[in-house]
Amino acid sequence: MARLLRGSANSSMRHSVGDVVVALFVFATVMCGSVSVCGAARQVPALDLVSRLAGGGGRVVTSRVDEADGWAAFNVGSSNEQTEGRIRDYTGRSVLQSGCGSGNPIDDCWRCDPNWENNRQNLADCAVGFGSKAVGGQGGQIYIVTDNSDNDTVNPAPGTLRYGVTQAEPLWIIFASDMNLTLKEELIMSSFKTIDGRGFDIHIAGGACLTLEYVTHVIVHGVHIHDCISTGPAVVRSNSTHFGQRGTTDGDAVNIFGSQDIWVDHCYFANCADGLVDVIMGSTDITVSNSYFTDHDKVMLLGAHPNDTMDGNLRVTVAFNHFGANLTQRLPRCRHGFFHVVNNDYTSWGIYAVGGSEAPTINSEGNRYSAPNVSTSKEVTMRIDDGGSDFGSANTWNWTSSGDLFLNGAFFTPSGATNSSFWNSTIYDTQATSFVALPATMVGNMTADAGPISYCQVGGAC
Repeated sequence: MARLLRGSANSSMRHSVGDVVVALFVFATVMCGSVSVCGAARQVPALDLVSRLAGGGGRVVTSRVDEADGWAAFNVGSSNEQTEGRIRDYTGRSVLQSGCGSGNPIDDCWRCDPNWENNRQNLADCAVGFGSKAVGGQGGQIYIVTDNSDNDTVNPAPGTLRYGVTQAEPLWIIFASDMNLTLKEELIMSSFKTIDGRGFDIHIAGGACLTLEYVTHVIVHGVHIHDCISTGPAVVRSNSTHFGQRGTTDGDAVNIFGSQDIWVDHCYFANCADGLVDVIMGSTDITVSNSYFTDHDKVMLLGAHPNDTMDGNLRVTVAFNHFGANLTQRLPRCRHGFFHVVNNDYTSWGIYAVGGSEAPTINSEGNRYSAPNVSTSKEVTMRIDDGGSDFGSANTWNWTSSGDLFLNGAFFTPSGATNSSFWNSTIYDTQATSFVALPATMVGNMTADAGPISYCQVGGAC
């Protein structure tokens, strides 16, 4: 049976630094007493931040302020403690045992709370970028998935994931244990839902995967979604009052279709039949953050077709993600709209990293781009001729790079507007500036825990 628990309204936060190496802007934002850039902002000097962090339980060993780079760096704890404070996660990376204080504004917003398990719904206050208004199931009841089966796609059994995501009311969906879920048909989510995999090892794999179609306010967090296949035609329930005939799916990990206010965070994506994350057909106000991408060709499609003019208002933030081994292209591939690509770690790519067509506006800030060892694939960017009417003016499309770090010969080809007034009036609206791009030298720390946090256990720290 499914279990429903009343969601917590406690929004208190405690700052806990842990034994980590941290880098912060000289002027940073403070929320709830912890280093963050969530919510209403005020600026404090870096040395004041050092003293605040020390007062929060950490021990400051060294501190410095680099006026040229505009950020302060300091070590907390001894070198032995720093070594002991790191473990190897499922990707083999050395990662921090506590993500609090990494400089990542999303993680610093919720992982500093030692009682995160009882305050799960506070996560919804931590979204940044264009998808920052997404509330998911915040304010609703907690629904616990106790059954990993998917035997009936029309009348799903209580306790299954499909039953939870198709209910009418807001729900914050969590899991009773580690689970592998092989879905018979696409999992069509209804509005005001959160899938929260924190605390357990949750895989949606080997079958159909997620469809967000004409919905609003959905959060997907802490789930491995991989090896998705094309399914259908089939009859599938889409909400509590409707089921109907569906066609054949593409086999995307997450397909966001005509939807708004969506946040995908701390997920693992790999090896699906089509794309990993597709945002298409008039969708807007999306954030994809803190996720780990690997082993795939066409990774992230933002806008599906040249003639989809409804995507003129498509707005997507791609932030704090780790683009890992064996990725070929579309990291992301953009059409028509406005795209903020910020503080991601690009370890390599096959053809290109960031590309597009139909005059998309692309702002690349504070990313670490490491080019592959192929002389013809050093360029980060690609302007794509897909038969659209405006390719002849591709050299005027508004693509800019600011504060990016280019390694192994990587380079970004900018075009279009270079004056700050254009960018301040276009992409830098209230949602886009809900956080500030940090120096690319911090990307390693900020993305060290990209993907589901393997050591985030119920009853323990995250």
